[in-house]
Amino acid sequence: MPDLRFQSQPPQHTEIPRPKRAEGQWSLGYTEPLNKNEQSKKDDDPLNVRARIINIYSKRGFDSIDPADLRGRFRWMGLYTQRKPGIDGGKTAILEEEELDDRFFMMRVRSDGALLGAPQLRALGSISTDFARGTADISDRENIQYHWIEIENVPEIWDRLDAVGMTSLEACGDSPRPFLGSPVAGVAKDEIIDATPALAEIKRRYIGDPAFSNLPRKFKTSASGHPSHDAVPGVNDVSFVGTVHPEHGPGFDLWVGGGLSVNPRFAEKLGVWIPLDEVPDAWAGVASIFRDYGYRRLRSKARLKFLVADWGVEKFREVLENEYLGRKLVSNPSPEPTPTGYDHVGVHEQKDGNFYVGAAPVVGRVNGTVLTGLGDLVEKHGAAGVRLTAHQKLVVIGVAPDKVEAVRADLTALGLDTEPSNWRRLTMACTGIEFCKLAIVDTKDRARDLVAELEKRIPELDTPITINVNGCPNACARTQVADFGLKGQLVLDDEGNQVEGFQVHLGGSVGFAGEVDDNFGRKLRAHKVTSTGLGDYVVTVVSNYLVDRTAGETFAQWAHRAEDVLLSGEKSLEPTA
Repeated sequence: MPDLRFQSQPPQHTEIPRPKRAEGQWSLGYTEPLNKNEQSKKDDDPLNVRARIINIYSKRGFDSIDPADLRGRFRWMGLYTQRKPGIDGGKTAILEEEELDDRFFMMRVRSDGALLGAPQLRALGSISTDFARGTADISDRENIQYHWIEIENVPEIWDRLDAVGMTSLEACGDSPRPFLGSPVAGVAKDEIIDATPALAEIKRRYIGDPAFSNLPRKFKTSASGHPSHDAVPGVNDVSFVGTVHPEHGPGFDLWVGGGLSVNPRFAEKLGVWIPLDEVPDAWAGVASIFRDYGYRRLRSKARLKFLVADWGVEKFREVLENEYLGRKLVSNPSPEPTPTGYDHVGVHEQKDGNFYVGAAPVVGRVNGTVLTGLGDLVEKHGAAGVRLTAHQKLVVIGVAPDKVEAVRADLTALGLDTEPSNWRRLTMACTGIEFCKLAIVDTKDRARDLVAELEKRIPELDTPITINVNGCPNACARTQVADFGLKGQLVLDDEGNQVEGFQVHLGGSVGFAGEVDDNFGRKLRAHKVTSTGLGDYVVTVVSNYLVDRTAGETFAQWAHRAEDVLLSGEKSLEPTA
């Protein structure tokens, strides 16, 4: 294994105890692959699969694809096979992957917090229209995700992306996944510091670099200088969070080891100050620790959060400073988020006198017509461009004051609401069983129907309440940190039939929507809700909250102290006169 570390002075090695059994940590000498995923990456760098897609598979068709590429290395190109239609959720954990595979792909395209101008938006729209049956979703990783992609069309799609400076490279796989950035970077009045240059430099240096193409598993990045922490730093592997040092001025704190899924953990805060131009080196240092010391034996433990939990934040900082940066970091108290403004929906004045306008599609679902229409809107009104958000929304940047109402009208015509209801604004959903091979239940349609139902039954709400709908335990839609976190599973209805439903997490938060503290949602013992009963359940619990809350009490605060009978929906409180 080549020594890929970097430092400005000779490294001072930190004493790292050898584990009782091999966890596949390269720096401790465990370089032999301990599972099939590690063997596949050792057999061939996944970055090499791009050439095979262009030169072989796209010409010879789906049946020519090597299974090791199809179900492994394709992910480094942002490609997963999608779920074969007609396979119910009960088969998800029973069938082999090849039995779940369709002959079509999901493709994930990175935005990495960048501003998308008319050329980028039109290219994204044309790909949806020409190659993806019109599909397109804005994910909570600020990606565009397509479905129904055929291998024969992938080179042409890449050509269109390349022409406008976009890529699907390492959008999936054991690699540096797409970055989260502030949607209002560089323009928000209250921004501490603009992280955009740092994200662009990290992408330029390290995406596609073989030094970081074989990580133990996925590696998620967030960088934002907005005080609302709009890029959800608490649940990413590495996050750079805007802060101010009393002597040095604006810079970034460094948070590490966040992540959700079946073992959720909030990131540890190093409490440091890093200047903008040193962020890429710090990012590479953290990624290198993960590469060299991360656990590779079991996929279920191959995330940075497990290493950080075992080491502790002090040891992690010591190794980062001594072995990878070759210098000490400046200490500085970690910042707390402001409680509002995290999703940037609505009309807001920029620091230059122009405006940004945030709009909400329903649970992130758009299409080729909408994306192309956004490109036309940007050009027509002379806006700077569009950014995607970490909450499945979008923001039009750089709108002149006399163009604001026209932009809002054109967004509405595209089905993008700038004054959405609480439910449309604050509901997210993952891909679900429609396309995802891991899913157990439907999510997008179920969430869309739930939004419509709640808009009719509770049209007005004086406090924000979030709903995150997930099709399986992997928490792609951040189940554990929503007011209502809905984790899809099969449940029994009143007649004893097995049907689609959800385990419910209540009162989770990540420092936004009125909450400053990070909390995982509360689970009620053995409590499940069927999909068909979901609307009645949410209405009952929200109504109980509105009756039982104290002055200024948020839903999350109430959910953590309320009686189980009020949270389960078994008891409905009558409104007081």
